[in-house]
Amino acid sequence: MFQQIELKYDFKALEPYIDELTMITHYTKHHAAYTNNLNAALEKAPALAGKSIGQILTNLGAVSDDAVRTAVRNNGGGFYNHNLYFSTMSPKGGGGPEGALLKRIEADYGSADALRDKVSAAALGRFGSGWAWLETDAAGKLYVSSTPNQDNPLTDGSGHTPILGIDVWEHAYYLKYKNLRADYVKAFWNVVDWAAVARLYEAARG
Repeated sequence: MFQQIELKYDFKALEPYIDELTMITHYTKHHAAYTNNLNAALEKAPALAGKSIGQILTNLGAVSDDAVRTAVRNNGGGFYNHNLYFSTMSPKGGGGPEGALLKRIEADYGSADALRDKVSAAALGRFGSGWAWLETDAAGKLYVSSTPNQDNPLTDGSGHTPILGIDVWEHAYYLKYKNLRADYVKAFWNVVDWAAVARLYEAARG
């Protein structure tokens, strides 16, 4: 049975960038629902028992029933995406990447600021609900993408591993920022835990 990631900070700890009520609603309502619905869907897919969420999302074709596969995709994506989202934010976030991750960012995008602009543009350009991603392949090359709904680089067939995601579903920002998605995206960078992103980058490179 899958469980939500345990937050390492209080619901109010990301203020003023992400408000306490949004965090409470996002984590205890939306993320909890994805987690519960994923576990319920997996009861109808015994072939997936014992597999990690990453293995499940990269092998959705193993689920023969269309309705069950859709439920696993949507709720499994929601579970995975939010675990990543919450784990890569911190009240001590902001600043910028360092070490091997920074060197790769500079090689692929020129600078950390240029990468930030690229990811922000992906977030702002996503029509409707979805995500913007920074992802890597096994060789360490970085990519920026955007996916609809609760899809992610594991479900889109790219073979890439996401290491940072910006949730641009309205539930992630509307209580504080209303329709001003750009303000939320700008604020998000103040809580990014680059050390956590770097750990995910190193793990994805094997």
